[in-house]
Amino acid sequence: MRITPRNILNHELIGLEAEVVESPNKCLVGIRGLILDETRNTLLLGEPGGVKKRVLKHLVVLRIKLPDGTTVRVEGRVLVGAPEDRLKKRFYRW
Repeated sequence: MRITPRNILNHELIGLEAEVVESPNKCLVGIRGLILDETRNTLLLGEPGGVKKRVLKHLVVLRIKLPDGTTVRVEGRVLVGAPEDRLKKRFYRW
């Protein structure tokens, strides 16, 4: 199944390009790179072999670039939880 803006929460995020566009911590704004790892509460952004930054999901709003080139704005708080558990959640108007 293709990743679309409507079903992005039900897909694996590792390997997608992302950028932090909002955060209460202004040092996090502007961090960009590939999503290299995802845990229950954090995302690891960076380039393989380059600088990596771990950000807390609930503190950020991300702009994620999908494989077809479209970008989606996702609030990190809807991503909180283990990736495999997101499939079990029902999302209404995120």
